[in-house]
Parts: sequence; C-alpha cells; structure tokens
Amino acid sequence: GTVTNVSLRQPAAAGAIVTLHGRFEILSLSGSFLPPPAPPGATSLTIFLAGGQGQVVGGSVVGELTAAGPVIVIAASFTNVAYERLPLEEEEEALQIQPPVSQASGGGGGINNNNNNPFPDPSSGLPFFNLPLNLPNCQLPVDGWAGNSAGRSQF
Repeated sequence: GTVTNVSLRQPAAAGAIVTLHGRFEILSLSGSFLPPPAPPGATSLTIFLAGGQGQVVGGSVVGELTAAGPVIVIAASFTNVAYERLPLEEEEEALQIQPPVSQASGGGGGINNNNNNPFPDPSSGLPFFNLPLNLPNCQLPVDGWAGNSAGRSQF
C-alpha cells in the first residue's frame, strides 16, 4: 500500500524527527505492542518506504500513519504475554563454575535404563524425523509432512 505525510525517527540522526511529505510506497511495516508493565521501548512501529524517485527511507513511526490507498496488514496476536529476565554475565559465570549435581545410583553410567518408561529421553531429539533436538535453520524432510503421503484430494 501507500502512505502520505509520514514522520519518522531515524536511528542515525540521534533523536531527530524527519517529516516526509507526499506519497510513499510501503516496502516493510513491522511493529509490536505490549501492554504495561512492558518498557516503553518495547512498543514501536517501524516502516521502510520507497519514494517516487527511487529513494528508500525508513525509521520508527512518530505520530499518525495515514494510508493513501488500500493497505494490507497481516497481524499475529499472542495471549498471556510473559517476560523473562535473562541472567547477567556474572550470574552465568557463577552457574558455570558450580559442578553439575549427579545422583549416586550405583554405577548406572548416567544413562537411564528404566524400561518401564514408554517415552524416549527428550534430549535425544525428534526420533520421528530422525533429527537432533536443536537443529537451527533447517527444513523438515518432505516425507515428514502428513499431507505428502497421499495424492491431492479432488475438489
């Protein structure tokens, strides 16, 4: 879609607000809204625009964002927002210095040989896809998708 007369705060211009007059094509629009007690910086709307002469500009939206025509917005919503405080570096170092706690089980070798448990060890990964547990930036094999085993249904 397109917008007109946009005010942006650009990170390169320390706190300066730039007002753009005219029509601009939206290249990217992203943002987040978190209710209190979230910090004020957590809620923002960022936009990247293309001008008529081919220039590209972007920044955080300040004030109104007025559409100059139809704009398609895709949104996602999450309930029960939770905040998690990450540990400080000093806390991480203290955790690494402490030796891991082990159970004296009489020489089991640290492996759980309990045959009564029908569930596999969760740290072993995703056995139904033969993939390790933490495999970043990967695509599941095509044969792993349920809809791929049968032909396409007729309409």
